[in-house]
Amino acid sequence: MGALSDAKKAYRLLKRALASRSAVQRVRRRLAEREPHPQGRFQVAVYFADGDVNMYQMRQWYRPLAELAERWPVVVLARQATGAEKLLEEDAPPVAFVPKIRDLERFIATQDIRVVLYVNQNTRNFQMFRYGRRWHVFINHGESDKMYMTTNQYKAYDYAFVAGQAARDRLSRTLWDYDVDRRTIEIGRPQADHYSGILPFTPDDRTVVLYAPTWEGDRPSAHYGSIASHGETLVARLLATGEHRVIYRPHPRSGVVDEAYGAAHRRIIAAIEAANAADPSAHHVYDHGPELGWQLTAADVAVVDISAMVYDRLAAGKPLMITRPADERASVDTQGYLADCEWLTVESASDIVAEVERVRSDEAAIARLRMWVQHYFGDTTPGVATEKFHAAVERLMQEWERWEASEVGAVRPDEDDDDEEADEDEA
Repeated sequence: MGALSDAKKAYRLLKRALASRSAVQRVRRRLAEREPHPQGRFQVAVYFADGDVNMYQMRQWYRPLAELAERWPVVVLARQATGAEKLLEEDAPPVAFVPKIRDLERFIATQDIRVVLYVNQNTRNFQMFRYGRRWHVFINHGESDKMYMTTNQYKAYDYAFVAGQAARDRLSRTLWDYDVDRRTIEIGRPQADHYSGILPFTPDDRTVVLYAPTWEGDRPSAHYGSIASHGETLVARLLATGEHRVIYRPHPRSGVVDEAYGAAHRRIIAAIEAANAADPSAHHVYDHGPELGWQLTAADVAVVDISAMVYDRLAAGKPLMITRPADERASVDTQGYLADCEWLTVESASDIVAEVERVRSDEAAIARLRMWVQHYFGDTTPGVATEKFHAAVERLMQEWERWEASEVGAVRPDEDDDDEEADEDEA
């Protein structure tokens, strides 16, 4: 049994290596067909060390970065070929494919990069931190009360752009000796100024329910996913009424760790397909597209797991429920919105129809929701978050000029490439 398992792992690794090598060749061919990036062109870089499976973390920033680039040119430093390939295919900022340390060093040496933005906590971020004389800024890929939002890794960055006061409170409460007032800058959620997508159905009398679960998680404290515990039951109940329309938008990583979780995900997709075949007017939606926005505004009620989707929906100011994790070991922050939210337990998932009607009609709950919107995001008037985002970058640009003009840091040790780090992955 052990030998068979080892053989399967070896096969998967070989398959992944061959796919990666093929992707590297495709990316290099595509870049060779384009004009090279002008020297000294870029002042802002987005460091993305992930592959295509985590593209959702980048996609939500495409439009805010495009607007930012009108003043400060932006480039994405892509470390993995599958991620770079997707970026080149999509409406992303310009891409520099820098799989190895020496590629990264050579590109940086030709540019005027003053601010480096990070959308996640990939361990390879530390390969970029070695470069001084520029600001390293964590911008994240969403706002939530997950344990990920209070990791001690925040201290590795010069600054963090956060959504609002709730994020500052969360970090102050959790991290030792972290100067929240100095090292965090509130920007709201500029992605919300660029929500996009075309409604794939014509609105009618059906009550629209968005079910947007997260993945299963890779450790007990992060077991927030509800597909296997809540999802099949609640989707089946809603599909059966003839009065509801389900929008199912699962996390793209659903099932990557737990095959049983992935199987439950596939059964939900099959159930939606069967319901649409039985009643074509139902227009239930399995949504796995890159666009995010129409789902949040079209749904009368949203059911989400503990994830950034809670706060994407919260910003819309419309009714939502949050699935209570079935695993008691899951870390739940009950100091913020989760202390006042509408929980959906495993047991109550079978009563989802009644639960949906309850939260839709509860005026007191809706009023509390609006209060939490202000706490998490500040002013959600369209355009305000974008202004804050640009002002935050402007502030760092001014600080960069001040430091660059000073005598401090006259030596540039980061430009010395004698320290060869091990290169891996892309060949």
